[in-house]
Amino acid sequence: MTATLTDRALAEGADAILKRALAGADDGELFLEASRGESFVWDDGRLKSASYDSDEGFGLRVVAGEAAGYAHSNELSAAALNRAADAAAMARRGHDGAVAAPPAHTNSRLYGDHDPLAEPSFESKIAVLGEIDAYVRGRDPRVVQVSVSLAASRKEIAIVRPDGDVRADVRPLVRVNVSVTCEKDGRRESGSAGAGGRVDYATWLDGGRMKALADEALRIALVNLDSIPAPVGEMDVVLGSGWPGVLLHEAVGHGLEGDFNRKDTSAFAGRIGQRVAAPGVTVIDDGTLPGRRGSLTIDDEGTPTERTVLIEDGILVGYLQDRLNARLMGVAPTGNGRRESYAHRPMPRMTNTFMEAGSHDPAEIVASLKRGLYAVNFGGGSVDITSGKFVFQCTEAYLVEDGKVVAPVKGATLIGDGPSALTRVSMIGTNMALDDGVGTCGKAGQSVPVGVGQPTLRIGGLTVGGAG
Repeated sequence: MTATLTDRALAEGADAILKRALAGADDGELFLEASRGESFVWDDGRLKSASYDSDEGFGLRVVAGEAAGYAHSNELSAAALNRAADAAAMARRGHDGAVAAPPAHTNSRLYGDHDPLAEPSFESKIAVLGEIDAYVRGRDPRVVQVSVSLAASRKEIAIVRPDGDVRADVRPLVRVNVSVTCEKDGRRESGSAGAGGRVDYATWLDGGRMKALADEALRIALVNLDSIPAPVGEMDVVLGSGWPGVLLHEAVGHGLEGDFNRKDTSAFAGRIGQRVAAPGVTVIDDGTLPGRRGSLTIDDEGTPTERTVLIEDGILVGYLQDRLNARLMGVAPTGNGRRESYAHRPMPRMTNTFMEAGSHDPAEIVASLKRGLYAVNFGGGSVDITSGKFVFQCTEAYLVEDGKVVAPVKGATLIGDGPSALTRVSMIGTNMALDDGVGTCGKAGQSVPVGVGQPTLRIGGLTVGGAG
């Protein structure tokens, strides 16, 4: 479909229109996209919803200095292209530049040309939802509610530049999720587990992996049934491996994106070469991990993704860059120019962001706590980019006293700021893990799939909020 879409655009004179729009500009491109998506939700013992959508369109960008004109349409015609070119070209009025060279090419293929919407059949997908519902309900009599969902998409994109250079990519994406609610003595608690990546459905629907997710969701719900109110106050906290890396993503990762640092609105602005974290802390963004949810063969400007070291042994060494911010900051793009769809302009965004492993045994880290919190799973959170201050809700956490796990706790929130928290990392585990493929990142009204990860960590002096 991408080739067809590109051919249609060129047949409508897109190459000549793009050259006209970018005459005197510094950069720009025509972004073409055709996408299809589906989702299924099984809830309360029945199929609650099933949806399918498809879309196609283009976005045309003209970059001049710090200004960027952007116009988009779901109508691929000469008339629509000309209207978009006229609107976007307003950004270069009075500017006399030369369009930058295209990105380097890559021979990498980080995911197969899967079409998860093609198979298995609709009937097979619905059958799986019902099977998992019955499986969970049969596992424990305390189960009162089960929700199972499947979602998949397939995006085909092409990036056309005024010199005739064309880059294309086909991007499959699958996400599965199980949520369970249990009841005991009139008290209800929930747990959930999900997974996914740039794969086909078979990766998760075959081999019992959906049942493993269901078991995990049930485990968390049962743990929460026995939880006590969370303690409050300042204390040392141990973060589990894998998904708790979402705290690193939000509290630190956004602050390392190029646009915030160029505009001097990040807590990390102007600090390249300075110590920003404890020794041993190395933070990486890597869009080249095969099949991962946040991976891309090329970003949405056509630049190949790469492994970008952001913090090395506690020293800030780089930022995440798209083409516009990299040019203005005098550095190379890092393959982090991303957009939600053709209707959105690209900006620097994370792909798979994680902290590397350290040398401590995870059990040793938990045992080192005199009194503190062991946070294993997180829900929602928020961060202020300028200050780095964050608030995160724990969905699975435990009170630790004298090095022993005492009880699960309910209602715990972690409050702190990213730059300070990084300097108070005192122990880093050997068990670095990436999340199971459920992350979605929001920025400036755009959402993109991402990955997060980290080993078990001990951080001193976080504020824990709770129920008392």
